[in-house]
Amino acid sequence: MVFGKIEYLNLLPFHVFMKRFTKSSQQSISMHYKRGVPAKINEKFLSRRIDAAFISSISAKKCKHVNLGIIAKKEVLSVIVVPNVENETDIESASSNVLAKILDIKGKVLIGDKALKHYLQEKPYIDLAAEWNSRYKLPFVFALLCYHKDQHLYKNIERQFSKQRVKIPQYLLNAASLRTEISKKDILNYLTYISYDLNIKAQRGLSLFYQKS
Repeated sequence: MVFGKIEYLNLLPFHVFMKRFTKSSQQSISMHYKRGVPAKINEKFLSRRIDAAFISSISAKKCKHVNLGIIAKKEVLSVIVVPNVENETDIESASSNVLAKILDIKGKVLIGDKALKHYLQEKPYIDLAAEWNSRYKLPFVFALLCYHKDQHLYKNIERQFSKQRVKIPQYLLNAASLRTEISKKDILNYLTYISYDLNIKAQRGLSLFYQKS
């Protein structure tokens, strides 16, 4: 299994789960084999250089997926626009750039850990997921867990991950904090804003995003 791994904090609980889920060393190595930012992982998945990954929702429209995603219940803190500066997309992003355009929000798009750091520094920002929710009263789905084959495996991952409350070991939390320069407290608080359950309401939000894009 060659799995595309995005190193953003929003997937930290899933990566912890996958360490426990994978049994053999070969599977574990495969899971880490391809790393990258969302835009690069999208490209590798669509060209079949990886078997599965969380794929940006704008790129996942015609892909097979399970009912797991990266979903903002309301605000998300890590997908923002910096206002009052020249319009600029984020080269690491796919869905977020489209979302800013749909919402007609001007400025510089920032995603991921750098966006979270901007938020924590209390600088001016517009939270794109919060703006989406304010207008449409629906969650925003940023990515879906997509796969090319082995549906049974990924459905099993969905079932197992959905029924567990993943506790992040302190050594991994420490490592994430050192890597991102974000405190452990702020990381744990941030993760409360993220959902992975592609439920009916999230599916409605995703369908509306596809209509508008």
